[in-house]
Amino acid sequence: MLKALIFDFDGLILDTETPEVLVWQSIYKDHGFELPVQEWEKTIGGYGISNFDAAEHLAHLSSGRLDPASLRIRYRNEADVIIHANPILPGVLDMIEQGRQSGLQVAIGSSSPHSWVDTHAKRLGIFEHFDRIICQDDVAPGRTKPNPDIYLKALEQLNVKNDAAVVFEDSPNGVLAARRAEIFAVAVPNPLTVKMGVSGDVTVSSLAELSLVELSELVSRKIQ
Repeated sequence: MLKALIFDFDGLILDTETPEVLVWQSIYKDHGFELPVQEWEKTIGGYGISNFDAAEHLAHLSSGRLDPASLRIRYRNEADVIIHANPILPGVLDMIEQGRQSGLQVAIGSSSPHSWVDTHAKRLGIFEHFDRIICQDDVAPGRTKPNPDIYLKALEQLNVKNDAAVVFEDSPNGVLAARRAEIFAVAVPNPLTVKMGVSGDVTVSSLAELSLVELSELVSRKIQ
């Protein structure tokens, strides 16, 4: 029986990922270079398979003419303007509400730090909706997605078994983390990650396409 819903944050609840790559592409272009998008994509959802740093990379391409710290400040300022204007993604609030009304526990499992996730969740007015929020600060260094640690920690804190939970993810790193934790994964690619061919046990273009009743049936079939 389904007992818990665990949501990724970046790109799943709020599309922070598309604005960030667009801003870096713009910054690179302004300096006569091109962002290596394939390297950037490896970092989406977690840094488990890449340590690519766009600011350091661009500074290196400029032969030291550009300062990584200044590049990061410009990137953060420009990306934040777009991110703060973005709404919660379609279907997310409905799924959270359906889960809560059905007595399920609801959590966030994110590779970002609490300083990022908690601040945005409070700004969006959804912080109190979650029983637990698990972030990179809650696992050992270097153990964010695609490692399973964040989702295993979520199961532990929610006190539920892996076959009684569902993870909602948008990235290959996130889906892989869920699979390694042996949790049913619903993939919901955003405009950026859809190009990466992400897929889960179920894949939908929006959470608005899926009800909790339908999801419970799919999980039951998978377990049987």
